[in-house]
This record gives sequence, structure tokens and C-alpha cells, in this order.
Amino acid sequence: MSGGVARGAGRGLPIVAVAVLVVSGCGGSSGSAAGGGGQEPVDGQTFTMAYGSDPGGLDPAKTVMSIAIGINRYLYDPLVHLDGKGEPVAGLAQKWQATTKSATFTLRSGVTCSDGSPLTASDVAANLNYIGDPKNKSPLAGVQIAPGSTARADDERRTVTLTSGAPDAFLLRNAGSVPIACGKGLKDRTALAKGGKGSNTGMFTMTEAVAGDHYTLTRRKDYAWGPGSWKRAQKGLPDKVTIRVVPNETTAANLLLSGELNAAPVVGPEQKRLAARKLFHADVQAPVGELFFNQNAGRPGADVQVRRALVQALDLPGLGKVITNGTGKPSRGMVTLDPAVCPGDAVSGNLPGRDLAAAKRELVTAGWKAGAGGVRAKDGKKLKLNVLYGTQLGPTMAAGAELVQKTWKSLGVEAELKPVDSPGLNSALFGSGDWDVSMGPVGLTTPTQLVPFMAGPKPPKGVNFAGVDNAEYRKLAQKASAEVGTAGCPQWQQAEAALIKRLDAVPYYNSIAPVFGHGSRFQVSQGAIVPSSIRMYAD
Repeated sequence: MSGGVARGAGRGLPIVAVAVLVVSGCGGSSGSAAGGGGQEPVDGQTFTMAYGSDPGGLDPAKTVMSIAIGINRYLYDPLVHLDGKGEPVAGLAQKWQATTKSATFTLRSGVTCSDGSPLTASDVAANLNYIGDPKNKSPLAGVQIAPGSTARADDERRTVTLTSGAPDAFLLRNAGSVPIACGKGLKDRTALAKGGKGSNTGMFTMTEAVAGDHYTLTRRKDYAWGPGSWKRAQKGLPDKVTIRVVPNETTAANLLLSGELNAAPVVGPEQKRLAARKLFHADVQAPVGELFFNQNAGRPGADVQVRRALVQALDLPGLGKVITNGTGKPSRGMVTLDPAVCPGDAVSGNLPGRDLAAAKRELVTAGWKAGAGGVRAKDGKKLKLNVLYGTQLGPTMAAGAELVQKTWKSLGVEAELKPVDSPGLNSALFGSGDWDVSMGPVGLTTPTQLVPFMAGPKPPKGVNFAGVDNAEYRKLAQKASAEVGTAGCPQWQQAEAALIKRLDAVPYYNSIAPVFGHGSRFQVSQGAIVPSSIRMYAD
């Protein structure tokens, strides 16, 4: 989700996940000399970027937070990258083949770990097996690797064969995108949580980490296995990367304009000021307007009529314009990676339109009674909601949360707003469970990644944080999973529609969020900067 997994252009979405989700998207770019246009790239520079929240733990098999995922892109490479058209290109693997049940990857030669040791097929298999083993409770289980999946290695042939624990229509993309750590780190996961010193397969290593303030990474001079046909003999690659935690977007914008930052995602009103200065930017489509209701026992959201009443009371298009500052667009589905693997519209016609009178009737039918002190149950219990929203998503999210609060008050429902940062949202959704409504979006790159969040085990055994139990969704998702790739898209669209009709998920608005650059240029893929694409320019 977002917060993170996600990946709201680096503002801290969860991976899929709400606060946990992974933010996804592909980037285009524009800009002028402020972003390096027309200038010669320069070597020996430090690329300084801002994120809106601390990433929390960095173990790549134990996080679905978008900011952590963004930082891990510098530290760990996947087996397969996606190009600008969404097609797989070489990563740590040079060749691959896959069905819905198995995938085989042949590793590139010459790939080394940051301690100088060679990356082995056994190392790769150990990464996949850790996630696939249910006892490890990896949040990537079911998202990228099905529980019960097993991988076997042939170190001599440099091949890894994964047998999926369940049919996966997008097995190549999902398994191929797992960040791979070396064997040293797999034996010491506390080290991985701090950046995995000596265990990195990516372009950089972690050299300093000050939680809540900054992270410093140093480029590996031996790195030569970037996406596709990437070559290391290129001018303008940064020698170091500094990630700064800058919660305030106005501060981030000021630092960009002064040149103290080389990159920062900006989702709020500051976009206009930066665009007017013609800064370079790469744009990310990310979910930002999504609602999830806690459907676990004893929570108001367990009643579909209550969910319908709450949604009917809202002006979702208007709310979307508030949280995107008028720069977003209505959602068409839960998967926001562009180009979409399954184009279509699962949202239109499946969410109720605004009707406050109908919402009030719905609550009465559900057994709630409106009075001077608000809406109450027969036992006198007041309908009061604990509403979470992510502070890392910028000031417009706070304004949106306040609009929701005001609207529900007119319905007679009291909403207590709880602003939380990315780790806080993750803790509430997957830990304490003390929430009623989450405004944290879930970012997805394939339809299969949604399944564990909407049909899998509940925390702590799984990531079905809202306690969703939708038989029609499960049936359609199972059918779609038996098809290879896009052949199951009609069923995936129907499955999403089944969730949205029951208001198990309420996607209503996406942001087109720019990652602005000053003195640098870069590409954005799947919601995060591609480290090997960064080029530095003199001001």
C-alpha cells in the first residue's frame, strides 16, 4: 500500500500496499537547462534526493513500503528489469522462460556482490525460497512469490528454476522483480535491515544511515550489469547518492530551487512553482485516492451497508481534485503501472454516486439511528471512525482527510483523523489493527499482486489488512491466474470490479506526480528512480 508499498512517486506508499504498498508507474520527462538540458554531464558528483518519510527497515524481503523500495533500488538489482514499454530486459539474469507454474532464469556472468564475492545461483534461490516459505512471513509472499514456492539452483550452469506454489499469470514479472541480496546478508537479516553491507547486488552500497535524517550511498566502480544493454563507461554517473528525509514539500521545493537537492517527488501545490521554473521532471502515475475499510470483527466497516453509506456521502471526484491539487485523474483500476498490463476500466459504474439522503437511509437500514449526538446503534454506541492518512503524501492529503471528516459529520458520523508517517501506517495496518478507514493507497504493477491483500490471510500471517472476504473475487482471480500473462485480463477486470462493487476497495483518483530534478536527469520506472539512469550536470 502506500505509505507504500508503494510508491506514490516516492512519498511513501506501500507496495501494494497501503502504507505498505508499492507505488508503480513509468516516467516521461521534460525540462530545460535547470535539469541538465543542453549541458555536458559531469563526473564525481553527489546526487541528493528527498523523500517525505523515513523508510524504516530496509530488508528487501520484509518491506513493501514504497520509500524503502525506492532506496533498495540502489542497493539490490532484480533478475529482470522492465523497459519503457513494460517489456522485460536483462537484469541479474540474461535469459529466462516462464509459464504460470515455473520460471527459469540464467544469470549473467561477472555479477559480483559488494564484498567482491560472485553472485551464485544458490544465492538467488535462497532469496526466492525465503519469501516462499510461509514460516518467514515475508510481506512479498503472495505479492511477488506465491507461498509454498520453491527454487532450486544449478551453480555450474548459473540457472535458477522457481516452481510456484500457486499458478501466477505474471510469474516472470513478479518473480523477476524481486530484489536479490547476496548470501552474506541472507545469513544476517539484521544487516539487511540496515542496508546489507557486503550483500548488495545493485549499483550502490550503504555507507551511512541516520534514521529520520539521511542515508548515504556510494557507487560501486565494478558495477557493469545495469538494465538491458547498459554500459558503465558513461559520463555523468554520480559517485555518491544522499537520501534526505524532508517531510515538508515547501522545504523540498526550496531546496530544489537552491540546488541543495537534485531530485524530489512533489505531489502538492508546489508543483506549479517548480514547473514555472522549468525544472526537469519525470512523471509517475500513482494511486493516491483510495479508501479501505477495516472489515474485521467489531468494526463498522464489516457491514457493507455502512461502507456504502460512507462512500455515498462523499463527492469522490471533488475529493480527488483536492488531494491531487487538480492535477490527477479518475482511477480506472487498482493497477497503475503505465503501460497497463490489462487495460480497461473496472471503476466506472461500480462506485455509488454522491447521495447524502440515500446514505442516511442506508445507515438506518443497517440498524443505525441518527440523533442530536450523532449516529448511534441500538445499544447507544456512537458511530465513530478512526481514519488514517499518510503525512508523507503531502499537504493535500491532509486537506482531503479534513474534507472527508467534514462530509461524514454531515452524515452524523464522527471521524477522528490520525495522521501517520509511512512506518506508522504500516504498523497500524499490519500490526495493531487499530483503525477503521485507511486513506493509504496500494500501488500495484500486476493484477496478481492484489490477491494477497484482498483474499489472503490476515495479519500477522498475511497482508489482508482489511479482512476482505469476497468469494466472487477469489473465484475470478483463481480463474485468471491459470492463464498466462494478458490472456486472463478479462477475468482480472471482472475480479477487480467485484471488489469495487462491494466496496472492499474504493479506488477513485490517481496522481500524475512529477519527480523534479535540478542539475540532474533520470528515468523513473515502477514508481522509483532508476539508479543507472541518473546523470549529473553542472549548474
